[in-house]
Amino acid sequence: MARAQKISPALKKRAAKIKLLLMDVDGTMTDGGVTLLSQPDGTVLEIKTFDANDGQGLTLAQTAGLQTGCITGRESPALLRRAHEMRMDYVYMKVPVKLPAYEEILQKAGLPDSAVAFVGDDLPDIPLMRRVGLAVAVGDAVADVKEVAHYTTRALAGHGAIREAVELILKSKGLWEEMIEKARA
Repeated sequence: MARAQKISPALKKRAAKIKLLLMDVDGTMTDGGVTLLSQPDGTVLEIKTFDANDGQGLTLAQTAGLQTGCITGRESPALLRRAHEMRMDYVYMKVPVKLPAYEEILQKAGLPDSAVAFVGDDLPDIPLMRRVGLAVAVGDAVADVKEVAHYTTRALAGHGAIREAVELILKSKGLWEEMIEKARA
């Protein structure tokens, strides 16, 4: 996994306020590939690949008391299973425009924009990224997303980018060393 970048004082201050980490799914939690497997009966199975390092990052986030969730345009039973395994607090699927879902999550969580981080990769993520306290672009996000991001991961989508965002937040909060002791498989 790529080494994290040096954290500027301004970025550290921004990341230290985060209480909720939200993310897109395809192109952030996954590498963006969608594998469709045709079945003999004419149905199709969707296959998604999730990164174990990202899973550990989400587990550390949960252990540290951060809420987590995702807002995605696609519907996926594989994502529902992964979100359940990762104990995500919020899962919104089939959401073509993300801001209404984000507003609902803010209301449920009782948090201001400044306490929310969002990890994105493509154009539908930009309106939400402009609102949150910490906007994170994955390393292979489109240029427009990187322009609005406060931080761009060195890690690529589906290959530790979520973990890197979690590390940024936990290190900024001064919780990283404590989380190393609490890490579990």
